[in-house]
Formats: sequence, structure tokens, C-alpha cells
Amino acid sequence: MQQQGAAALPPATRLGSRPSLTRKTSRLCTTSALPPLCRCGRRHLIGSTSATAVIPLLALPSPAASPVDPEVMLELVHPARPEWYEKFYATAMDKFMKPYEAEIAEYKSKLFSQLMTAGKNILELGVGTGPNLKYYANADGVNIVGVDPNKHMEEYARAAAVSAGLPRSNFTFRRGVGEALPAEDNSMDAVVGTLVLCSVSDVEMALREIKRVLKPGGLYIFIEHVAAPDGSFLRFVQGALNPLQQFVSDGCHLTRETGEIIREAGFSSLDLSTTRLSTAFIVSPHVYGVACK
Repeated sequence: MQQQGAAALPPATRLGSRPSLTRKTSRLCTTSALPPLCRCGRRHLIGSTSATAVIPLLALPSPAASPVDPEVMLELVHPARPEWYEKFYATAMDKFMKPYEAEIAEYKSKLFSQLMTAGKNILELGVGTGPNLKYYANADGVNIVGVDPNKHMEEYARAAAVSAGLPRSNFTFRRGVGEALPAEDNSMDAVVGTLVLCSVSDVEMALREIKRVLKPGGLYIFIEHVAAPDGSFLRFVQGALNPLQQFVSDGCHLTRETGEIIREAGFSSLDLSTTRLSTAFIVSPHVYGVACK
């Protein structure tokens, strides 16, 4: 779904024009300045037909609870939708996200260039149809676990992995959610997540899981849309549309302070930047960057 920018927003942010960004950095991480992002879309293209997309947080285990089996958590926070819907959703994501991916190609290229992947184990949360794989899956010996609750994403993600030059045996697809990642403690050199924390049921729990599976010194690479500043007209609009957005867009939240939650997640270092998009009015504020465990 494409969002139209409002006249009250700042001038359009274009990749080629290298406009200045509002940059916020917490501690030091060895990353470079990145060009701005241009359009959101991953989980907002089509909506869920099931009210179960919105899961009460009270149903989730407390942080002190014993680890939950990934399959149990998957059924708790994202039970399977009707077969026809999940297949249609995967097909639509593959077809309609191509213009978006073309627009942000330069941005992602620079972001993923921070990631040295040769011989590494990488988990991508919300792998979807695999649009990020071409940026990091072609290094020798890289092993990738793609996690997504929709089983019909596997066909597209595997095709994307092969197209990127990754041997079939080096890609594993697993149904799962961020609240209980299907991976062992300290097993991953990097975790990738783009436009996915908006739709998890518990952001803090998902970030704890990311830290759990990362090896010491491992990297978390992210792109997320976030809430507009308090008191702004856009924040008012986001608040008004948030319940509808959650229902029709696979549990997506418009008013999450995801950047601040990442700041407070306890990573050893964090390079976090902010930008606003001119082509996606409701979800125009974004954060992106690299965190180190």
C-alpha cells in the first residue's frame, strides 16, 4: 500500500539528492553515514482478515518465565491464517513490493555493506519473500536462517536465496515469530530485521530474543517505522488510525516508539539514525542502523 505525503511534511527525501538527516547516536559503533530510506511497505501492503492478528500482551509470558517453545509462541501470537489468504499475501508481497525495493536499493546496499558475512551464521526475522538476501547472501560459507510466520513465503525466499548465489543447503526457512526465535543461544553472527518490529506482539521480548541468539559482538541490522513526535498532527493521525491499522495490516502498530525501545534494549553499542519519508505519510518517521551485542 502506498501512502501519499501531506503538504505539511518537509520536502521529499530522495536517495540521489543526499539531503541531511537528523542523526542520533547512542554510544559508538563502527558504521558510516547512510542515505535516507524512501517508502515503507513490508507488512502494510494487505491486511489480515483475522482479528487474531492483534494479540493481548497479557497473554505473553513474563520476562522471568521459562523459555517458550518457538512453535507454541508462534501459535500464540500469530496462528495460521486461512490457506488462501497466506498464499495470496505472499504472492502479493512478491509482486507489489518490487517498486519499493528498487527505490531503496542504494540505501540497503550501504546498510548491509556494514555486515561482513563470509563464513557467518545469519538469522533474518521477517524474511518474507527474501528482498534483503541479495545484499548479504553471496559471501562464501554464509548460512542463513529465514524466519517468518507465513509458510508460503518460503518458496519466494528460497528463490531469492538461489538468485543471490546462496547454495540451497545454506538456507533454512523456519516458521516463527520474534518473541521466540527458533535458534540456539549465542548461535548467530548477525540478525537482520526490516519493517518487522511494528507487527510483533511484544517488541521488548523480540529484542531480548535477538540478543539471546546473537553471539557476543554480533550485529543487529534494522529498519523500522516509528511514531511521529508527540503533539504533532501526524502523531494525532497515527493515534486515530492505529486500531484500524492493527486490524487490517497484520498487527502493525503506528505509534510505537521502536527507536527508543531499541536504545533501551541493552546493546553494547548502537548506531541509530532517523529520517522522514515523503511518500508514506502515516508511516513517514523511520529509524535505521546497527546495534552490537
